[in-house]
Amino acid sequence: MKKRIAYDDAVDLLDADHKAVKKMFIDHAALCEAGAPAATKRLLTQRICQALTMHAQLEEEIFYPQVRKAIGDDALMDEALQQHAAAKEIIALLVSKKTPDTGLDAAVKQLGMLIDLHVLEEREVIFLQARRAALDLRGMTLPLLKRRQQLKKQADALSAQEAA
Repeated sequence: MKKRIAYDDAVDLLDADHKAVKKMFIDHAALCEAGAPAATKRLLTQRICQALTMHAQLEEEIFYPQVRKAIGDDALMDEALQQHAAAKEIIALLVSKKTPDTGLDAAVKQLGMLIDLHVLEEREVIFLQARRAALDLRGMTLPLLKRRQQLKKQADALSAQEAA
């Protein structure tokens, strides 16, 4: 019996990632407002960074190349990659653990604002153009899911090594 995929297509899957990360940013803001311990906020920050890193890799390896080819708008896709690069710089700072607890909250907030802008552009431009293009968005879903599973296993193995 075939396992049913929970997403209509690649855009639906990627947008589900957006929603999950947005919830984590909201949760982080709530922790800040409640005066939660730094360790609790740092743990959520690590989850946010891991989710964003995997999401960006999925887009860069699978989704963006196919969209670029289908829509032929190199400037748009280059801009999306530049936004990813900016987010990766903040993520690198956050995961390096060199950020003092006092600067962590501000960096997470900055990352959240950057991601909000990127998601808005993806939803309003890239995703719409991808849906209008001659792309098999449904067929792209399974490779995205398989790659996500691989990345998750790698991240889990790395976390286990760091904990040991």
